[in-house]
Amino acid sequence: MDRIKERMNQLRLEADEASSKVEELQAKVKSLEQENLSKEQDITSLQHKNGLLEAEVEKLESAVKEYKKAADESTSTGTQNESLQRRLQLLEDEAEEADRTLRETNEKLRLTDVKAGHFERKVQALEAERDQWEAKYEEMAKKHNDLKKELDDLQLEIGSI
Repeated sequence: MDRIKERMNQLRLEADEASSKVEELQAKVKSLEQENLSKEQDITSLQHKNGLLEAEVEKLESAVKEYKKAADESTSTGTQNESLQRRLQLLEDEAEEADRTLRETNEKLRLTDVKAGHFERKVQALEAERDQWEAKYEEMAKKHNDLKKELDDLQLEIGSI
């Protein structure tokens, strides 16, 4: 009788531990899903910024070509030519800056993609672990119910004696 009670207490402890582990893993999964969502939003934001920067680069390159053409065709005074040269240099500098920003954004996007993939794998692993713990918990709950039924049957038999 004492062994059965001891076994029941042990099973209760195991069931409580499994339940707390499941809750802990569910919280961890939720946290990782939130983190994954945040990373996906970062990716979307960086992709949008990347598109805007590419459009700006194209616009600036077009402007540079126009100014170069205007500078070549210009037969006006030297001061106008110098002014156009300065503007051209400024536009080229802006184009280089935009190009550098584009490269940095692409690198950040690549790193974010790598991190997102890592977190997706982590979430999958944790979900698999959670499923294992849930299965183990269900098995323990079934054993607990079976032992409880056996104990009740044993008590009835002892009571009828």
